[in-house]
Amino acid sequence: MVHTMAIPEFVADLRLLIGHRPLWLCTAVAIVLDDREQVLLCRRADTGRWSPPGGIIEPGEHPADAAARECFEETGVIARPETLTSVSVSDQLVCPNGDQVQYLELVFRCRPVQGVAQVNDDESIQVGWHPLDALPGLNAGVLGMLTPALQGRAAAAYSFAGAGAGVGAVVGLDQ
Repeated sequence: MVHTMAIPEFVADLRLLIGHRPLWLCTAVAIVLDDREQVLLCRRADTGRWSPPGGIIEPGEHPADAAARECFEETGVIARPETLTSVSVSDQLVCPNGDQVQYLELVFRCRPVQGVAQVNDDESIQVGWHPLDALPGLNAGVLGMLTPALQGRAAAAYSFAGAGAGVGAVVGLDQ
């Protein structure tokens, strides 16, 4: 899968040392739900696909702070994280320049505090609130993040391969 997005300075510094080899990074994602049960989504400039705001966690930054920061940077909406709803691992991705990357994804359900949804940086071409019964086409990865956040549980969903073959499951989705 081809992948491109803004590169934080610390990642650019790491790439000088490791080249295109696989890099494991952590991301924070904000699933922002308003009082009318609409979700805040961004249409990405690199892929044209809709996704929730999110991005790479900076060194020393707490994941919930990163989710709130990324939400504001991308959408102009200040959001307050309420709960960690899922922990997952992305597929390995390849950037157009050949860089390989894979993400540990920490997803937070958030509530908007203030601000107006708008394109707030060059990573998005559209930003807006979407009713849950009229979502734009979302890929399986985004749906996998959205589903646990919408269920409103206090415990995060995560995958578990199990101690033995065939024991694995997604934990927290059906409890």
